[in-house]
Amino acid sequence: MTAVRFKSPRTAANRGERAAEQPEGREGTPVAAGEPVVSVRELRKTYAGGVEALKGISFDVHEGELFGLLGPNGAGKSTTIGILTTTVRPSGGEACLGGEDVRANSLRARRRMGVVYQESVLDNEFSGRANLRLHARLWGMTRAEGERRIAEVADAIGLEGILDRGVRTYSGGQRRRLEIARALLSEPDVLFLDEPTVGLDPASRHGLWDLIQETRRRYAVSIVLTTHYLDEAERLCDRVAIVHEGRIVALDAPERLIASLGEEVLELRVRADAEEAVGAVAALPLAVGEPFVIGNTVTVPLKRGGGNGAQVMEAVRDAGIAVEGISVRRTTLDDVFLRVTGRRIENGKAA
Repeated sequence: MTAVRFKSPRTAANRGERAAEQPEGREGTPVAAGEPVVSVRELRKTYAGGVEALKGISFDVHEGELFGLLGPNGAGKSTTIGILTTTVRPSGGEACLGGEDVRANSLRARRRMGVVYQESVLDNEFSGRANLRLHARLWGMTRAEGERRIAEVADAIGLEGILDRGVRTYSGGQRRRLEIARALLSEPDVLFLDEPTVGLDPASRHGLWDLIQETRRRYAVSIVLTTHYLDEAERLCDRVAIVHEGRIVALDAPERLIASLGEEVLELRVRADAEEAVGAVAALPLAVGEPFVIGNTVTVPLKRGGGNGAQVMEAVRDAGIAVEGISVRRTTLDDVFLRVTGRRIENGKAA
């Protein structure tokens, strides 16, 4: 295998004035407003048999941004990551990383990225240190450079105490930490994380969330994350693209996506045709959004405090519609996903 030449360090500290001049994203991390580090235009992918995985998606990722691709299994997220990391050939459209076309200039594009795949690529027969040393050699680092970088990332990722243990003995969370350390050895401009917390227990998931945020701060690296966990996208991402059946159906900051639906939602479970209930409340001067129906549940967007709830209930009763249940709660990204796709994500699948 041909080694890739090692680049000079690119950490938050040595980016200096450029980072200081950029607007801030979540956790105070600089997010550039200028030239994107990842650019995707009308990207398409059709697999053998005519299966359309991507149907013309477009988005940009800026320097220092943590960008999320959110959707259930089969939505097209991993195909998008595969194209951007040069392991899948697109059927149409354009994808560039750091100004390099990932199809025409795949080797130069690879030099700009680090990747943590959904499936582990670690060698279980090696120790954590041996895995990192092998990766450093593949990147063309000298022994001294490799050892320096391994020490740096092991300290940053929290691997010092287990680095000389066999990978076979690692927990799921420890393996993910090692894979992130491996991806950071080359000091990438963009770090791709494909479903990084799948299969982890809740404590390990939350620990990895903290690590992802700290990695972005420490290395000033742009991160593209795919997930089907709505709470993960809401907590971590500066912006989220909701992917549904090969298309991006919504794209914005999580808080703006949520605000577009309302600070609170009133849910009415009715016995009659739910469309009748929608007709009863549609004429009311609701604060934000329009009521919508999924199954026998009517969801009504409200301002915080549920001040319109009494009006809604009165309108439904006046229409003679029997209500089986009612609840008012804070709007979440799950509600946004439900609104734009008509489905929820359950166990990684659209339901």
